[in-house]
Amino acid sequence: MNRIKLMSILLAGLLLGACSSSDDDNTTNITYTEVSPSEAPVWQIDWSNNQERPDWKAPDVSDYENWTILKVKIEQALIPFVSEGDLMALFVNGEMRGLASPAVSVDDNQTNSGKFLVKVYGNEAGTETVNMSLQYYNQTLKHIFALTADINLNSDVTTGFDRDFIPEFTYGSAKYPVVKTVNVEQLLTKAGVTAASGSTVGAFVGDECRGTASLSALGTTSLTIYGRSAGESVTLKCYDAVKGLLVTIPDAVTM
Repeated sequence: MNRIKLMSILLAGLLLGACSSSDDDNTTNITYTEVSPSEAPVWQIDWSNNQERPDWKAPDVSDYENWTILKVKIEQALIPFVSEGDLMALFVNGEMRGLASPAVSVDDNQTNSGKFLVKVYGNEAGTETVNMSLQYYNQTLKHIFALTADINLNSDVTTGFDRDFIPEFTYGSAKYPVVKTVNVEQLLTKAGVTAASGSTVGAFVGDECRGTASLSALGTTSLTIYGRSAGESVTLKCYDAVKGLLVTIPDAVTM
């Protein structure tokens, strides 16, 4: 079989298809409150979901003329939840073209490195437009993450498989399908708040953490906020360890 010339298309196309973000903050309320907690807060997003394990079937290799190997590495935020029951699948125009479980390390026989070697099959000549979807099922979280893009194939473009592809699956979350990126310093300035470099920032809808960041010394901190639906009102919290203060800014962002 000839290796299909889709590797660089997979890498570029699915990265572009991750999500669209915005630096607009939509801040309208500049009031805030502050307290002095007895200890530093610990905030993190809960990625757990309630999706059933998908009944994915590996493709019949006799139906295809070409193949390639896609090396996928899970992003750092999801690494702690990787288990041997996870699945990685690639679909082209809705058809299963590759399916794999986590790769096993030859050093310790464990799967916690979060790497997948997906053998992807196809018959494409390299001149058509296809809809490509990379989907990751995390068994621990019961969560299917998916990145999808319409890709124009280029038969003259090829690359090897000597490097990992690290897709941002958190941008393709079934639990949090709405994603927005904001500049934290702009939000704090509009509210009249100053905080030291290294301060911890969290985005909340109710009591649910939707994103965290640490203030940069450069004053250009980006905070990615994950939403369940458009129009949600997000509260911004900032804990300044130097001052020992926790500042809360309600209605700081609208998703």
